[in-house]
Amino acid sequence: MKRRSLIKLLGVAALAPVIGQSVFARQDETMKQPEKLDLSEAQWRERLTPEQFHILREAGTERPGTSPLLQEKRNGAYACVACDNPLFDASTKYESGTGWPSFYDFIPGALGTQKDYKLIWPRTEYHCARCGGHHGHVFNDGPKPTGLRYCNNGIALKFVPAG
Repeated sequence: MKRRSLIKLLGVAALAPVIGQSVFARQDETMKQPEKLDLSEAQWRERLTPEQFHILREAGTERPGTSPLLQEKRNGAYACVACDNPLFDASTKYESGTGWPSFYDFIPGALGTQKDYKLIWPRTEYHCARCGGHHGHVFNDGPKPTGLRYCNNGIALKFVPAG
């Protein structure tokens, strides 16, 4: 690797925590939080399919391009499949080309975040503020007006049509 490329890479890595804090600062604002849903592992296994349990409770990832929600175009909301907490308004959904349902904004108070170090590069994982279920990761490569991409496992969502 050329020295200049290495210096750039190290500089970006050093700024990642600062960038992450400013890009995702809205998530730290004080917002009305939903009532928490705290169940045992056995209760979650009873409530969820094995695939949903793997994604929501074990922070798994579904295969890209497998969610029927990729084709959903109606007005409504996307809620956590585990607890019915509304997470995203359908008007914020867009085609990211990643193979997972993607949104550029979330319903205030619906999500919590934490750093994920499963890969070499730290990422921001987000979860349902009500049940703590893992939904995906948020990146700063989304469209205006937020510039964010909430990349969600479709199996962790259910669509609720408007009306």
